Amino acid sequence: MAAGRPASMAETINATLADLMEQDPKVLLLGEDIGRLGGVFRVTRGLQQRFGGDRVRDSLLAESTIVGQAVGMAISGLVPVCEIQFDGFVYPAVNQLVTQAARVGDRWNGQISPSLVVRIPSGGGIRGVEHHSESNEALFARAPGISVAYPSTGEDADQILRYAVGLGSPVVMYEPIRLYWRRTAPARSAAPAASPTAARVVRPGTDVTVVTFGAVTNEVLEAAHALSPTVDAEVVDLRWVAPVDMDTILRSVARTGRLLIVHEATKYAGIGAEVAAAVAEHGFDSLRCPIRRLAPDRRAYPPADFENDYLIGVQEITDEVLVMMK
Repeated sequence: MAAGRPASMAETINATLADLMEQDPKVLLLGEDIGRLGGVFRVTRGLQQRFGGDRVRDSLLAESTIVGQAVGMAISGLVPVCEIQFDGFVYPAVNQLVTQAARVGDRWNGQISPSLVVRIPSGGGIRGVEHHSESNEALFARAPGISVAYPSTGEDADQILRYAVGLGSPVVMYEPIRLYWRRTAPARSAAPAASPTAARVVRPGTDVTVVTFGAVTNEVLEAAHALSPTVDAEVVDLRWVAPVDMDTILRSVARTGRLLIVHEATKYAGIGAEVAAAVAEHGFDSLRCPIRRLAPDRRAYPPADFENDYLIGVQEITDEVLVMMK
């Protein structure tokens, strides 16, 4: 990293992985092209040269074997951190994650607590071809035994990784591709999260709560700044989508009386539906208007030339908030 230049998310994750490996010889990395190449997005660049091929392992081009090996390593006491090249490639590994990794602790009656982390570059905005811009966080969020994180900053990715390697159960961490090397972002509150798994209020407000996570957090913040001072929007960055920190959301809704949930994955059966249902059950009396969700329709991610018509942008968020304020 150049002197005086803020660290990107990719650089922060790289530094965190290096520090974890330096501190604990049981931590190792596993994935396609993560060694000599440093990964498709160069997140693991230089780590194989530093720690050797035994601890930074280039795998076969088979996601099922990456996670399958990781489960065995975790059972034996190692702490594997896997990388899946793109979110759309994770489907062959679902069996290993859901039927093996998520259940092995209970299967052994709690006698073992295997730690493993699966890092997944995710989301659009990079003009990717088919299977390169998906957001499948809800797929694993509903699987008992798996924790799912989705940071929007390098700082949060660092905290999540440090927590995940010692959790004693599998963690899937989604990493927004379009933020990997971005060095600028909208202003946000510096107040830390209350705990490693808590949501973070990244912009305090009084008129409406906007819950979000991942890369689209930046668009939400831009919209909130654009609406001010006419509308004072509070922005809650979930950071974790399983489990969801409902306490922070409910406290925010109690202050503002309105709730909008924005995410990049399709609206149908997404994280927003779970948040909306929970607030309807536990915070209905605080609401001044119906809960609203803003997310793409249930359809495949389009070709690159049409992705701007699919992704949620600042204008759509702004318009949605203004409708809620009427």
